[in-house]
Amino acid sequence: MKAEEYSWFADRFPYLEVGYCLTLVKNLDRTTALQRIETESVGRVTGALEFVELADRHFWAGQQQGRYFMGATDLGDWTLLVEANGFLGTRPEVIGPLSADTQVVSHYRNIDAEDRFCWMVDGDLRLSFEPLFPYHRSGSDPDGQVEAMKDAGFDLRAGEDRDYTLHSEAAFALAERLTGVRLTAELLESADYLCGMVPLKR
Repeated sequence: MKAEEYSWFADRFPYLEVGYCLTLVKNLDRTTALQRIETESVGRVTGALEFVELADRHFWAGQQQGRYFMGATDLGDWTLLVEANGFLGTRPEVIGPLSADTQVVSHYRNIDAEDRFCWMVDGDLRLSFEPLFPYHRSGSDPDGQVEAMKDAGFDLRAGEDRDYTLHSEAAFALAERLTGVRLTAELLESADYLCGMVPLKR
């Protein structure tokens, strides 16, 4: 669970790498997780390519209505929520309900290099930071995972000489350290995704 071990993501999923949000929620199956955030079902697909194709078909019309595409797949004790060009998994109004009586770990990045990592436990945002700037952290316990962050590959120095070349990959590695869930290219390529449109309540 080092940053280098997730270098496959950019190579295998260039259509997701430019803009994605991955959210892991514990002890909720995918149907329950999607119900918690009032998802309207739009279908079920197998594999990352079919997932992205369905996401593209719903992207613009959904945004005009304030709704965003999301897919979910069960991974044992955890459910993985996937967004193409999405960000909902890092919004408190979304992960708050998801984390009730459980916990959520999420990270997102878009084509403009904006990014966010969140860890929320039963509505308490323990840790939040931009992977590009990991030295600037917030939450109720912003320093509780410092060693895990370093081990995952984050350079926590604030100087100009810091190493940020694998900051997105380090977000994957930190998520694995917090959840025990190891994502692989094969998993994303073969997963069965239950998909829907999620309203963003402001």
